[in-house]
Amino acid sequence: MSGRQRTLFQTWGPSLVRGAGAGVGSQARSPAVAEAPQEEDDDEVLLVAAYEAERQLDPEDGGFCAAAGAVWIYPTNCPVRDYQLHISRTALFCNTLVCLPTGLGKTFIAAVVMYNFYRWFPSGKVVFMAPTKPLVTQQMEACFHVMGIPQSHMAEMTGSTQAVSRKDIWCSKRVLFLTPQVMVNDLTREACPAARIKCLVVDEAHKALGNYAYCQVVRELVKYTTHFRILALSATPGSDIKAVQQVITNLLIGKIELRSEDSPDILPYSHERRVEKLVVPLGEELGAIQKTYIQILETFASPLIQRNVLMKRDIPNLTKYQVILARDQFRKNPSPNIVGIQQGIIEGEFAICISLYHGYELLQQMGMRSLYFFLSGIMDGTKGMTRARNELGRNEDFMKLYNHLESVFAHVRDPSAIDASAFKKGNKEKNFFYSHPKLKKLEEVIIEHFRSWNAKNTTGKKCLETRVMIFSSFRDSVEEIAEMLLQHQPVIRVMTFVGHASGKNTKGFTQKEQLEVVRQFRDGGYNTLVSTCVGEEGLDIGEVDLIICFDAQKSPIRLIQRMGRTGRRRQGRIVVILSEGREERTYNQSQSNKRNIYKAISGNRQVLHFYQGSPRMVPEKINPELHKMFITHGVYEPEKSRSVQRKSLSSRRG
Repeated sequence: MSGRQRTLFQTWGPSLVRGAGAGVGSQARSPAVAEAPQEEDDDEVLLVAAYEAERQLDPEDGGFCAAAGAVWIYPTNCPVRDYQLHISRTALFCNTLVCLPTGLGKTFIAAVVMYNFYRWFPSGKVVFMAPTKPLVTQQMEACFHVMGIPQSHMAEMTGSTQAVSRKDIWCSKRVLFLTPQVMVNDLTREACPAARIKCLVVDEAHKALGNYAYCQVVRELVKYTTHFRILALSATPGSDIKAVQQVITNLLIGKIELRSEDSPDILPYSHERRVEKLVVPLGEELGAIQKTYIQILETFASPLIQRNVLMKRDIPNLTKYQVILARDQFRKNPSPNIVGIQQGIIEGEFAICISLYHGYELLQQMGMRSLYFFLSGIMDGTKGMTRARNELGRNEDFMKLYNHLESVFAHVRDPSAIDASAFKKGNKEKNFFYSHPKLKKLEEVIIEHFRSWNAKNTTGKKCLETRVMIFSSFRDSVEEIAEMLLQHQPVIRVMTFVGHASGKNTKGFTQKEQLEVVRQFRDGGYNTLVSTCVGEEGLDIGEVDLIICFDAQKSPIRLIQRMGRTGRRRQGRIVVILSEGREERTYNQSQSNKRNIYKAISGNRQVLHFYQGSPRMVPEKINPELHKMFITHGVYEPEKSRSVQRKSLSSRRG
């Protein structure tokens, strides 16, 4: 037999194949035969084995194959890690949320669990869901390299796969990798054989909140069957205890397997990640702008406070989120004294305040340039906020500030109009203006990193090159950072990494462009990547030595995801650059939330409520024994090259 199919025969047993051979002649060969059959023969023998296995299934056991179910297979082609073995065993018998720091093998565990359900339920379907197309593609290849499930049994489906094709794929393939929205659509259209799904893997499971597609999938699936295993994967379980409980409830989780960077069983396998917090004062110029901006906020927030629809507190300490909550409360419980046209006026005042507070956060975290681009979108009409533009245009303080910002930044191109080609050409921005003191600090950190790295590594070998990744939440800030670093070519070779276009006035990266940037970064074409949140989750961007976070988020998820980009194969360093004041407090709160979550999950007190109906999936009379096995697999062929081969083969036959 060819190496890639070897494990399937071993787990079903050679006798099964030999027994099947009586009915199909010489094509069904035993693995003991020295001469390896062609790939077409392999597939035919597999079909015979699957057919014979299905004939032995007991319908009362939900399609479980007792012959295969005597053991569960664990691969030894990678060094065996006790924590991965333990978590894999747990996940086979209970719906489990696996929370491991990035780079410590969540996908490996998923591949082990998927492979065993693929063996145990020969007529069942195994599904892996990931939130984005690039992740779907990446995880399919990763799972193949762990357990070697034949590619002829696997398929990838995203929104670009036609609905008719998807229905055929559901019928003909056994292991499916797809985005959750595709799964929702196919369940509601009844194109998906829901009752045959035996294992459902949910990647980036912390997203399973509210009405996110993951939640819809589980709700739809339980209408057809409750006899399926759920395995949820995430670097962090949630932003706070309430969010963690939501994920547990929405994904029917019966158990959490949680490890932090300090867990004793993962310490031998994780490289040190040093986290440094650098707090930067706003400085005189930015401080003066902020003072003026607060006066503008007071002008527009005061009417709402006087009407008792916005809380009476320090206006500089209000946040956009608090204003949104106040507006939502006003909509739910409007005062009987406020009717008709007055309601419309208050709605308009709330809209202006929310926009202004968004600008305030941009000013504090990102700087004057980000604020200018945001405000210019209102004032030039591209955001379509006519009332806000008219109201702000009548305010003398606002117009004075806006005209000042325009005089400084009007010559700079709007970042929404910049595409990848600008950086490929290496265009340098003349007379770069540092619109926030954090930019200077970031520049210092990166220059020092490259200087010290190059001083230590004088061999000039490509494999010893260092990589740096910078995260900022907003695209215009990403472009600003990249333009600043263009001044330091060729030592710093910078590229931006952003998501798809978010509207008709913004440009983004297509999936193809995203994958190309990641490939070039991994291969050394660029050594510095400046990314929005699209670079935080999942994608394999290779080894990164320095991560710089240019902003802070209240949710610890974002920082944990960012940290996971470094320290995979060697020591990593994470630098968080914070503005003095509110942003520093936000970061501290995020760290406190993270500690509380871990304490609640690992503590003795029962804070979380787990799903009690998690199916065992394995019949009570059967207890599969661990069988460690060296897994062999062939060369992975990407989807495109396989479809080209199929076309050329069919044309030759024709």
